[in-house]
Amino acid sequence: MELTDQLVRLFILPLAIACISWTVTHEQIFLEPRTWCQDCSKNAKTLLVRKFFYLFTCEYCFSHYVTALILFITKFQLLYTGWRGYIIAGFALVWIANVYMSLYNLVRTDLKKENLEAELKSEEKKAIKRTNEQAL
Repeated sequence: MELTDQLVRLFILPLAIACISWTVTHEQIFLEPRTWCQDCSKNAKTLLVRKFFYLFTCEYCFSHYVTALILFITKFQLLYTGWRGYIIAGFALVWIANVYMSLYNLVRTDLKKENLEAELKSEEKKAIKRTNEQAL
């Protein structure tokens, strides 16, 4: 596989990894299983069981397993062929996927902040309007 093809895949495959990892570990559609996993990760008796359930609540941890699945499905190797290519590809994909998730989190946080500020300004305007109406 040519280097340019590898580089294109290196930046496209992490989009799927980030999407799957973020959805499972943060979005409402998986809230009930995630809450159950959080409870098991805190209350299980053995360390191994606690760590197993924790991986479903941490996007960084979960992205490693999603990456392994993506590597198995796509057979993507980076720079080298064979096991060395899989190891390099695995760590590179995880890193880029986590950069994507961090950027998404920043954008999402900024949007929430803007929405809350707009809502606060709207409430302030309503309060001022009510005060003015009562004064008249």
